[in-house]
Amino acid sequence: MDKARSHKPEYLVSNASFKDYSVPRVPLSLSETIDLPLRLILIAPISILFNVVRCLFLAWSGGLPLRLYVACGVIRVLFRHLSPRQMQLLAPSTLQIYRSWIPLRSARARMMRETAVKGRLREDIEPLPDGRSSIMWLGDRHKADRFVLFFHGGGYVSWLTQGHLEWCLQAYILADEKVEVAVAVLQYTMCPAAQYPVQLQQASAALAHLLSSGIDPGQIVVGGDSAGGNLTAQLLGHILHPHPSVEPIRLAKPLRAAFTVSPWVSTSINTPSFRENRHIDMLSPEISLRSSRTLLEGTGYEAEERKGYGWAMPVDAEDTWFDGLSKATKALDQGLVFADRILRRNKDVRVTLEVGESEAHDFILLEGMENFVGEATVRMRNWFSGVISDE
Repeated sequence: MDKARSHKPEYLVSNASFKDYSVPRVPLSLSETIDLPLRLILIAPISILFNVVRCLFLAWSGGLPLRLYVACGVIRVLFRHLSPRQMQLLAPSTLQIYRSWIPLRSARARMMRETAVKGRLREDIEPLPDGRSSIMWLGDRHKADRFVLFFHGGGYVSWLTQGHLEWCLQAYILADEKVEVAVAVLQYTMCPAAQYPVQLQQASAALAHLLSSGIDPGQIVVGGDSAGGNLTAQLLGHILHPHPSVEPIRLAKPLRAAFTVSPWVSTSINTPSFRENRHIDMLSPEISLRSSRTLLEGTGYEAEERKGYGWAMPVDAEDTWFDGLSKATKALDQGLVFADRILRRNKDVRVTLEVGESEAHDFILLEGMENFVGEATVRMRNWFSGVISDE
């Protein structure tokens, strides 16, 4: 354990004392209210059946894992046919998922005699200064000497899932029995209740909170999946080039590492991946385009892009955007185009690129949702074990 680390007084927030600010403040419009029953009773079931059959056929013919590609088909339908507010209304919020998962997963660990899990799961929530976001802890932050700041995906419109929490448990907390790890899961504000750069402000505040509590930056790994990968890229860009609307982050030394899983780092939908996988992946070009509009429309993004700034979508910016990345992090796990940009411009950053040949978008999340440790989870665990053991 890092002997130089000294925590400020801390507290555990109980269910009764903490308001769930993750619940959207924007109610359904009249049209959303009227057509929701129609979408749930008629449109969604037919579309799910069609997409599941198609995904089953394409996965079977391509020798791909059937169960997870069926899940891709279902998720695709929800994102395509429900508005962000409708999805948020129908699903438990981020904090509700966290609070329900902790006792359920603890009970399962006792039943399965998973001794490594014992004492590492308890409800521990720290509100952040804006009053709309918080850190939800997995693992014992008082004993930990390695930390993960985790940003969940979902296109900035879908809540955290139990799959994210299972992934964090299996890939980080249980990665190395000799190293105590705690994961700080950021509960951030969803669109359309908030747009860019509010989520960057909240991510920056979360990292600042960890640093101000006495945690050495060299003990922190930052990362996330899909939109969480985007938020990771935003935060790294902000560390290098402070965003004018966000408090700057000053690091005494680089972060230990950063990772992104299936990162969403461009508004472009004219890529081979979208064209080749549009009928089997969980994301389609149309879904990605709508997500971009929901996050960025009416913000200062277009003006930033014209000036060459890459906070929101770094692959759409100049190649030089991530020059000097070694000042922010020592190691990086990335997606294809993103990795290429960083490799060409930062020879002193150790970049690991993992490509799952038979995997769709964000397969590690699907493994977590199915409660099994698959190939994607094992790859992440192996990478993380190497990162936290390196000195």
